[in-house]
Amino acid sequence: MSRSLLRENAYQWIRDAIVDGTFAPGERLNDAELAEWLGVSRTPVREALTRLEKSGLVQTKPGRYTMVSPLDAGAARAAQTVTAAMHELAVREAVQRLSADDLAAMREANDRFAAALRADDVDAAIAADDDFHGVAVLASANPALRTVLEEFTPVLRRLERVRFSSLNGRSSVDMHERIVALCEARDVEGAAAAARANWMSLDEVFELETAADPTA
Repeated sequence: MSRSLLRENAYQWIRDAIVDGTFAPGERLNDAELAEWLGVSRTPVREALTRLEKSGLVQTKPGRYTMVSPLDAGAARAAQTVTAAMHELAVREAVQRLSADDLAAMREANDRFAAALRADDVDAAIAADDDFHGVAVLASANPALRTVLEEFTPVLRRLERVRFSSLNGRSSVDMHERIVALCEARDVEGAAAAARANWMSLDEVFELETAADPTA
């Protein structure tokens, strides 16, 4: 396996373990233990941790510790603003490119999202939500946009997982349906605005986090 692929795999594995709670906020991370866990050398692990620090998921103090960053509603709000803008742009650029199969894929992902919420399966709900929004992101054919989302979306997903509310999620089902309908009608401005509103609706999640932690 090439060094670049090892580096990318290590980054994705550690990132996903932080986002899904396998590594808890404040947990210390040891590069030797991570390398053994992943079955790779320490070099791609160290490179992955450096990248994760830049995205705000990891904190380091050279010579002392590397740990999973505590949940930070302020950082998540900043990531939300960027993420919402990127999804607005993705939909704006994708609307005229979306095929009937793309629209069907969005509806199918939203059906899975709704089913996962009914089953209280947060993992499946988040995966389906990613699939739903991913259709427009892919159709936008904008690699720079995807790069930005890969950096900032995990920060949002991490907080959302902890504070995920079935009520909030069910309102997202309706928002998704509106996005698809507007895309199908080729309403560029309406669909883009609906996509942004969907991501900005996470404000309720941040309010819950702030109420739980007055210092946030």
